[in-house]
Amino acid sequence: MALIVQKFGGSSVADAERVFNVAGRVTDAYKEGNSVVVVVSAQGDTTDDLIEKAREINTNASKREMDMLLSSGEQISIALLAMAIQKLGFPVISLTGWQAGFVTDSRSGDARIQTINTERIAAELDRRNIVVVAGFQGLDRFDNITTLGRGGSDTSAVALAAALKADKCEIYTDVDGVYTADPRIVPDAKKLSEITYDEMLELASLGANVLHNRSVEMAKKYNVKLEVKSSFERIEGTVVKEVTNVEKMLIRGVTRDNNVARIAIIGLDDKPGVAFKVFSALAKENINVDMILQSIGREDSKDIVFTVTKDNVDKTMAVLNELKPALGAKEIQHRDDMSKVSIVGAGMVNNPGVAAGMFEALYDAGINIHMISTSEIKVSTLINVRNAEKAVQVIHDKFNV
Repeated sequence: MALIVQKFGGSSVADAERVFNVAGRVTDAYKEGNSVVVVVSAQGDTTDDLIEKAREINTNASKREMDMLLSSGEQISIALLAMAIQKLGFPVISLTGWQAGFVTDSRSGDARIQTINTERIAAELDRRNIVVVAGFQGLDRFDNITTLGRGGSDTSAVALAAALKADKCEIYTDVDGVYTADPRIVPDAKKLSEITYDEMLELASLGANVLHNRSVEMAKKYNVKLEVKSSFERIEGTVVKEVTNVEKMLIRGVTRDNNVARIAIIGLDDKPGVAFKVFSALAKENINVDMILQSIGREDSKDIVFTVTKDNVDKTMAVLNELKPALGAKEIQHRDDMSKVSIVGAGMVNNPGVAAGMFEALYDAGINIHMISTSEIKVSTLINVRNAEKAVQVIHDKFNV
C-alpha cells in the first residue's frame, strides 16, 4: 500500500462535472489500496473573482484581510470535493490548511511554510479516510490565516508529501505533462517523459506555467517523487526527479515570459558602492531583480540595466527616483514591452556552442537581443514582446527539440 498525495488545480474542479471527475480519479487510487491525501485549489476563476469583489469595496485593503477573503475559495473546493467523494460511497474528510497543520510565517499574501503538524492527517489516514486538504493556506503563530502566494497549492502538496514521507506526489493540471515548449505556440512541441529537478526549476522560473518554482525547490530538497499529469486524460505524464538521461537531449525546453519590464539607470557615478545602493534599496521593498547588466565605466559614469516583473515597475521607479540624487544618475527609464525567451537543458553543460546556436536562430529571424543572462543549464535573452512567440518557434526549430 502506497501513500499518495494528489493535487488538483482550479480548472480541474471548475464545475460539478469536473469535481466528480476528480472524485473518480481520487477514489480509483483509493480502491487500489492506497492511502490518499488530496490538495485542492479554488474553483476556476474564484480567486480572481474574490479579488475583484475586494476592489469593489476597498482598493487598498490590508493583506491580512485579503488573506481572510482569498482563503475561502479553497474551503469551498474541499467541501464540494468531499461531498462528491461521499456520494460515490467512500470515507472522506475535508480539512482547511490550519486544520491540516500548516504553520507559516506572518508574511500575508506570500507566506512561507515553517512546519506541518501531520498528527491530524495521520489519524484520519489510520481511519482509512481520504483526506482532502485546502491548498494555498495556513496559520501563523498569531492564529492569523495566511496564504502562500501564486502557485501556493503546488507548494502545499509537495510540502505535505515531504512531511508525510509520501511515496509520490501527483500534480494534476489541464495539460498532460511538461512540454519542450508551449504547444499553443509550437504545435510540434514534444511531451517529456522525465525531467530533472534543476531543469524543471529553471523552466518554472522562466515562464513555464506547469509547476510553481517553490514547489520544485521543495521537491528537490526533500527528494519528493513528482509527476505532472492531466486531470482529464488518463495517460502517463512527466516525472520530475534528480537524474535523467540528459545526453540524448541537448535542450529540454524553450520558454517565454512576458511578465517582464526593463529598468535602465543611465549615467551613474562610476565608484564603489553604487550597485549596492541600488539593489539593497530594492531588496528592502521585496522587489526581485532578475537579469542585470552593468556597462563599462566611461567618463566617470556607468549604466545599470536590469529586469523586474511588470507589477513591480511602479514601486521600482518610485524607489529609484527617490535615490536618484544620491546615485548621481542622469536618467531612469523603464520599458514594459519586453519578453524573456530562454532555453533550458542540463545537457548544455558539456556542449559548447549552444548559446551561439540560439543567437543564430534569433539573427536569422531578424530578432534583436536587448540583454543576455546565462547559467550552466540555461540561456535567457530579453527581446521585444512582439517577437516572443516567433522567437520560441525558431529556437525550437533550430535545436530540433
